[in-house]
Amino acid sequence: MNFSAIIAGTMKWGIWGARFNTAAYEQMIKDCLSLGVTTFDHADIYGDYTTEAEFGEVLNSEPSLRSAMQIITKCGIQKVSPNRPEHKIKSYDTSYDHIMQSVENSLNNLSTDYIDCLLIHRPDPLFNADEVAKAFTHLKEQGKVLHFGVSNFKRWQVDLLHSRFTVEVNQVECSLLHLESFLDGTLDYCQQHHITPMAWSPLGAGNLFVETDDERIQRISAVAGILAEKYNTSADVILYSWILTHPSGIHPVTGTTKPERIRLATEAINIQLEREDWFMLWRASTGKEVA
Repeated sequence: MNFSAIIAGTMKWGIWGARFNTAAYEQMIKDCLSLGVTTFDHADIYGDYTTEAEFGEVLNSEPSLRSAMQIITKCGIQKVSPNRPEHKIKSYDTSYDHIMQSVENSLNNLSTDYIDCLLIHRPDPLFNADEVAKAFTHLKEQGKVLHFGVSNFKRWQVDLLHSRFTVEVNQVECSLLHLESFLDGTLDYCQQHHITPMAWSPLGAGNLFVETDDERIQRISAVAGILAEKYNTSADVILYSWILTHPSGIHPVTGTTKPERIRLATEAINIQLEREDWFMLWRASTGKEVA
């Protein structure tokens, strides 16, 4: 796998956020590529099942861009939407048939003949590891998907699928406001089994940059400001660097629709926080010294 250190998340590019038209999608894609951000994170449900196709319009008109990028997409959530009138309630479907059909839909929408990495979007209470492994095996044999993983899975859930098929990625929520993956063994498991972790919402969904009375956010913001001055950068660069410093090799997935924010995220690649500085932010988040 050859993912860029920073991954561009597309969730808010369409109707769930910026409402990019085709020209804006094209410009954002090219801006990302020029910054070395070559990996784009999708899910079939983004934009109520529209964002993949909107992104794909650019690749349809400029096919040469496809070889310069890696595309991640996710499946398994069935969202209630006018674009899926057959869905009566929100549910999960990780059956063989659903995975295979979802990939066909994504390939058509994205105007590509292969997906670099397919993730199961959420743990499914009816998860059948043998069926998922069968789908993954057939997709790999057909050359339609090159790599496979999961999203939001706990380590024991990864272990189940890993016993049937090699899991290469786990994309989880991870930030100074969401420390669970550091504490529940998720990132340790990734190191142990050479699984690439990806962090969605690495800046706490933007909550770390709003005026608030929340003491935890105030502590984190204060320390990030101190370290930004020390490293001659901005607070958000420090927060990305905090994620990147972890030895499991986390790839932050940005949620921004602004090229400038992407540029700032890439600056974090060249900043290595000193160990005590990393723990200053940890202490700010937890509100106490480590034991």
